[in-house]
Amino acid sequence: MDRGAKKEILLSLFMFTADLRPDDRAYSQTLIDHIKALLAMGYDGFDLPIAAQQTSDHRAEIDSYARFRQALDAAGLETVRFTTNVGTTRTFDPTSPYREQREGALAYLKSRVDITSILGGKTVMAGPIVFPYGVFPTLDSGTPLWSDALQDWLEPRYRLARPIIEELANHAEKRAVKLAIEPVDHWETPAPNMVSDVLDFLGGVGSSQAGLTIDSAHVVLGSSGPAAYRADLRNTVAQRRLNYIHISAPDRGALKDSWIPWESFLAPILPVYDGPFLIEVFNAVPAFLSGLHLTRRKFWIPGEDQPVAGRPSAYDVARDGLETLREEFAKLDYLSAH
Repeated sequence: MDRGAKKEILLSLFMFTADLRPDDRAYSQTLIDHIKALLAMGYDGFDLPIAAQQTSDHRAEIDSYARFRQALDAAGLETVRFTTNVGTTRTFDPTSPYREQREGALAYLKSRVDITSILGGKTVMAGPIVFPYGVFPTLDSGTPLWSDALQDWLEPRYRLARPIIEELANHAEKRAVKLAIEPVDHWETPAPNMVSDVLDFLGGVGSSQAGLTIDSAHVVLGSSGPAAYRADLRNTVAQRRLNYIHISAPDRGALKDSWIPWESFLAPILPVYDGPFLIEVFNAVPAFLSGLHLTRRKFWIPGEDQPVAGRPSAYDVARDGLETLREEFAKLDYLSAH
């Protein structure tokens, strides 16, 4: 990639919500107002969370997101870039030992690909789509599995999931949607936790349509170190599986003055990646409080919350994050030129 070329920067709507509520017209307008305000700041697009559902009526759900897409188009947002964030669930589990449940998970994930295609066209669907997010295995006694016992439990589950992800990748290719499996920290979910975990899993998946997300927060908090990170990145690129880059602070909050090792993280990526960069901030909205154990205060949301004097708004954090990432890109462009 030309380091001097403009990098496409998106913002995750996790700043505001974990559920687009596509059938709620009033909330659709609220999100459209946020999107327009953030476009005016300079964002190029947005990552849309597709909320988990327990229903198997995927057709009705797909239709609801089609109506949301129509609302976006009617608001003049036809050309804005959208990606999606998706997760599997305890109900829709591609690693289940029960064939019927795995088939249900495949239908569920295919519906997410279809929704992604409707919302974003030729785009990316990212997230923890192998093991159900936040579901840790236990023995019948209720004793949780950790370390060697956990790894032994995971191995056959990975094998069961590979054919599901292979078929999902074939479906995604027909919809021009890239899959970007996201490794997530071990205190959030049991697996996969590191880039190498995803690469090992994908070694049994032939289609390069199934790739992965590299997230700065997970790399910093969950990786083996800079050398392993660089090696994993080289392997990912060699396999043509680098499908998305997430920029997130270790505390999943504001990027400005965060503990992201900018040069160590970005310098190896910029020469080999020309896709979008996603700024991902998990605001302290109800959906994230317990799962992420958030103790920091909420970034108040313009148009939804009463302003709080002396505290940053979600817009402030978004604006500062965009400026910070642009500054880091400029620094690395300068270093590479000199």
